[in-house]
Amino acid sequence: MITNVSLVTVYCLDQDKARDFYVNLLGFEPRVDVTMGDGYRWLTIGHPNQPELEVTLMLPGPPLDEEAAAFVRRQLEKGQMGGLGLRVDDCHKTFAELSAKGVTFLQEPSDRPYGVEAVMRDDTGNWLVLVEPRG
Repeated sequence: MITNVSLVTVYCLDQDKARDFYVNLLGFEPRVDVTMGDGYRWLTIGHPNQPELEVTLMLPGPPLDEEAAAFVRRQLEKGQMGGLGLRVDDCHKTFAELSAKGVTFLQEPSDRPYGVEAVMRDDTGNWLVLVEPRG
């Protein structure tokens, strides 16, 4: 029986820069950072309030074939990859705090049927959605 989601992947072009963005700007914590065979690096982060979920910061490569990896790299470079949905208590306040830290926003906080939403980019080009859900 499946009990929960424990791992999601976010592709990046530079694992160190991606880790620093999520840890230093968004408040995630480093979890696992090991180098395995052939120089493959397994790097995960997680939110302190959600210990059961890790986010893998992965370079486009195996198990993708070279054509698929090249496609993912192009999409990242164009800023056209989806990333994560992040729940926040106050979207306007979080928007202001992250904007002051230099985070790039594609959409300022806007009312939606499900709550208040803002859209930003990580340092690789992934879209991240901040959502303050309706009560």
